[in-house]
Amino acid sequence: MLHIKGTAVLDTLEAIKARAGKAQLDKIVSHLDPETREIFERPISPSSWYSCDAFSRFLEADIRETAGGNEQELVKRAEAVIEKQLSGIYKMFVRLGSPEFVIRRIAAVHSTYFDGVQIIPEMKGPNSATIQYVGFSCNHRIMGFVILGFFRKALEISGAKKVDVRFTVPIEAGEKFCELALLWD
Repeated sequence: MLHIKGTAVLDTLEAIKARAGKAQLDKIVSHLDPETREIFERPISPSSWYSCDAFSRFLEADIRETAGGNEQELVKRAEAVIEKQLSGIYKMFVRLGSPEFVIRRIAAVHSTYFDGVQIIPEMKGPNSATIQYVGFSCNHRIMGFVILGFFRKALEISGAKKVDVRFTVPIEAGEKFCELALLWD
């Protein structure tokens, strides 16, 4: 079973409260199945591990309730979270003009946020890279939108232009790994 670090869960909950208020967060939680609702009704510890399945169900409920099911909205929301992080506590992870450094740092940070997922970044040239995530299953498909947003915004913040980030092997393909392709100028 895959797990996600409480820090990532808390960042998401705080972003929802900042964007839409506690009442909206409570509404999202009320639409979860009983097992998942129980997780999100308790205090979330930043150092604890939580089911990635439950977190995926939470994200799906969030998108249904607050974005009319438009999953692309999750890309924008992830961009806002990473922008805040990279201008705050993780500012040292950004080197202007060094997309490779940022890609490797975010891959390393993601490795600490997921238990049961192996993350393999590989530079393909001066302006391209691939990142494989080994361990996600089809029911974690919604996590792909978060990953897209994180890498796209981080590359832009590092000074990359014409950023193109997409899955060449999507999570929902059910393969042994999903693969993200990154291109930039």
